[in-house]
Amino acid sequence: MTATLTARSDVRAATTATYTAFLGSGFAFASWASRIPQVRDSLGLDPGALGLVLLAIAAGSLLALPLSGPVVSRIGSSRTVLSMAVLLGAGLTVAALGATTNVVPVVIGLFLLGFANGAWDVAMNVQATVVERRLGRSIMSRFHAGFSLGTVAGALLGAAMVALHVPVAAHLIVVAGLVVLGVTGQARRFIPDEAGTEPGTSPKASALTAWLEPRTLLIGVFVLAFAFAEGAGNDWTSVAAIDGHHVPAALGTLAFAAFLTAMTIGRWFGPALLDRYGRTPVVRVLALIGIAGLALFVFGPSPAYAYAGSLLWGLGSSLGFPVGMSAGGDDPRRAAGRVSVIASIGYCAFLAGPPTIGFLGDHVTVLRALLTVAVLLGLAALISSSVAKPAEQG
Repeated sequence: MTATLTARSDVRAATTATYTAFLGSGFAFASWASRIPQVRDSLGLDPGALGLVLLAIAAGSLLALPLSGPVVSRIGSSRTVLSMAVLLGAGLTVAALGATTNVVPVVIGLFLLGFANGAWDVAMNVQATVVERRLGRSIMSRFHAGFSLGTVAGALLGAAMVALHVPVAAHLIVVAGLVVLGVTGQARRFIPDEAGTEPGTSPKASALTAWLEPRTLLIGVFVLAFAFAEGAGNDWTSVAAIDGHHVPAALGTLAFAAFLTAMTIGRWFGPALLDRYGRTPVVRVLALIGIAGLALFVFGPSPAYAYAGSLLWGLGSSLGFPVGMSAGGDDPRRAAGRVSVIASIGYCAFLAGPPTIGFLGDHVTVLRALLTVAVLLGLAALISSSVAKPAEQG
């Protein structure tokens, strides 16, 4: 009886710690994203140049992601998140210090932030699959809701900092310290990861084998489409609202907060819909909702329409990424390798997204460039059967 109670206590503690890891990651990222317009103005960047600067985050993530499966399998998700939280804090600090002086330290800091975020992302998703199986409930999207809640908090704090004219460096350095202290304290409470590889294979071999699996690759493309929708919302909602709908800076940041709030709601209430209707029907309908929201955001005749569109866009984008992660972890023996592969493909959206929107923005405005997101959500709807549970595919 004592052992059972201890085990339950450990799982509860790990659940809280996993929520904290997701929340901290989202809070750090949105805090940076909320100040992008001010960094752009301070450094005098046009849309194309801003897209290239933002590319540094994706480049760091894409370097880390293929390595993350073997690393998590070898040292565990707890140590991975601990070390990456410290690195993320350092990267955010470097970017903050360079934000008002020179673009080079900003690029270096964002590369470190992206690298840390990529490895952190895989590790906390692997821990989430372990906790989900121990609890016996489908709660993956709620962990991702924790990430979204962190982004809402970061965006709202960012809006307040803009309104109060708090310097970018002071704001982001404090955020970096809070994230490092909060996440490193909780990550030590993770429970040990379950085996991530097939018996008799090395973590590296398992990760490489996952790159040859058609279903895993198709799920990766599915996640890429939703990640593009999510990433474009994170990077460009404020800029598009300010430049395209001519709202003040603080109100442009609130459009970003509306996007994130809707995403958080979708992720929190999503498990009930997924359990009742299945993964494929739910994400297919959400993709269509996202397309409708983008049309409203881009073509709406007033800022009110843009805010409504950002809500639908956020709701439509909410479940794609977590559903893809759950699909990658359907077989617990291969979870680390498959999650790493799916995340690696998905994060290509964060590599291609900023420069694509930025370069198109130079020619057709950032607002019109966001229509590329609608095209990719249409693709996700077409291939959504790839994320069905094995029992649902029969």
